Amino acid sequence: MDVILLERVAKLGQMGEIVHVKDGFARNFLLPQGKALRATEANKKRFENEKVHLEARNLERKQEAGTVAEKLNGQIFVVVRQAGETGQLYGSVSSRDIADIATEAGFSIARNQVVLDHPIKTIGLHAITIALHPEVESTVTVNVARSADEAERQQRGEDLTVRETFELEPLEDEEALEAEEGDEEV
Repeated sequence: MDVILLERVAKLGQMGEIVHVKDGFARNFLLPQGKALRATEANKKRFENEKVHLEARNLERKQEAGTVAEKLNGQIFVVVRQAGETGQLYGSVSSRDIADIATEAGFSIARNQVVLDHPIKTIGLHAITIALHPEVESTVTVNVARSADEAERQQRGEDLTVRETFELEPLEDEEALEAEEGDEEV
């Protein structure tokens, strides 16, 4: 189905472009969200008439997102979760958790605005991108720790994970046994 984009859509196109998308994507996402119109002659004329209004609305949203991004950029959010000695979480921190914590801190962020390729499963400091507008992004730091005290220590730069690198040295008795066995073979 061909649609006219009413705003910039990530990985699809800019406002005013006519793009071909799958029918389900258009019917279930773009059209109900008001992000696109079907590309008919009547809608093309309607879009040209409303183009100035749509551009003004998009610019206003972008400016609002820019002011929020200035406040949000560089913020550090602390998430306390249970974890093992190696720093592996018993569970994970998802985009929903990050959005909830940011909302508690006074920012209006939906979970679909949090760009997270995969859930966070280890303690430590994690840089997370938040897409406030298709053209405006902000980066925050999520500090995942076992306690508030541990979160403070992590922020200072301490590594709190226990490394599983134990080197076993042969015991003196084993060396003596090997030496005796070597003598017997001769």
